[in-house]
Amino acid sequence: MRKEQFLNLIDKYSDHKAYNLECWNEIEKNYSSKSRHYHNLTHLESMLTELNHVQQEVKDLDSLLFSIYYHDIIYKSTKTDNEHQSALVFEKRISKTSFNELSKCMTQIESTKEHQLSTDHDTNILLDLDLSILGKSNLEYQKYSKAIRKEYQIYPDFMYRKGRKKVLTHLLELDSIFKTDGFKQKYEKQAKENLQFELDQLD
Repeated sequence: MRKEQFLNLIDKYSDHKAYNLECWNEIEKNYSSKSRHYHNLTHLESMLTELNHVQQEVKDLDSLLFSIYYHDIIYKSTKTDNEHQSALVFEKRISKTSFNELSKCMTQIESTKEHQLSTDHDTNILLDLDLSILGKSNLEYQKYSKAIRKEYQIYPDFMYRKGRKKVLTHLLELDSIFKTDGFKQKYEKQAKENLQFELDQLD
């Protein structure tokens, strides 16, 4: 599904089948890195599955799909500019096609760093897709939080706890974790419970 959907997408803007496949192979390779325990192909699949439920709300589906595929193409737990680097990889790759909404996608990809409410509805959908795991069952959430810890295993517990508390507190202090009405209704309450649960475990 992931590969087929991406190739169908990029094929609209590029007749170079070998190049299109090369782009997919790069995505697959990066998301399959052994250092990735959460920001991997399963995360990508989950976002695409969630998108199926809200696709009718999306104004520019192709741009949103490109943003989904590329938003975590660069992910290193020791870096703070992953989103920017991911946007640059997207620009480098897709500028060689006829797709002309590069700046829109780059803005969307970069928005996944701070997760602030956007004036663009599609961007808000992207942010909600990215954080949808937060509102899943407590069991699924615990698997997610353990996977995140593995991605940051280079850091000792005292450092990780400090950083993780900051992230969780930031999310809990947002007016709303989710930006769109559908995701708020579906996941907001459970997400807050899950985040508070993890925060309590870190004390």
